[in-house]
Amino acid sequence: MSDIDVQIPAAFDPFADANAENSGAGSKDYVHIRVQQRNGRKSLTTVQGLKKDFSYNKILKDLKKEFCCNGTVVQDPELGQVIQLQGDQRKNVSTFLVQAGIVKKEHIKIHGF
Repeated sequence: MSDIDVQIPAAFDPFADANAENSGAGSKDYVHIRVQQRNGRKSLTTVQGLKKDFSYNKILKDLKKEFCCNGTVVQDPELGQVIQLQGDQRKNVSTFLVQAGIVKKEHIKIHGF
């Protein structure tokens, strides 16, 4: 036979990065922008993960004025404060947050269909 060194890889855990404290998947430093379907064509956009030192009500006021939609800030026991806007405003909210300097583009995750 030949003298070929074969290395058998160790057990690979695909979720190890997601479970790490500094990872991006479950980390608190990401801002998550989601859309939820309501009745028919109605939808709801949620913004979660903004830093606590920002005034959510002032951000909401600017978002509502900029995009001509209604919205509210809700208190969730798991997620903390979440901004809700009427309609599918995912792209608008992400560009607004980047242009206002609230969050960097690399720290925004857009979810939805």
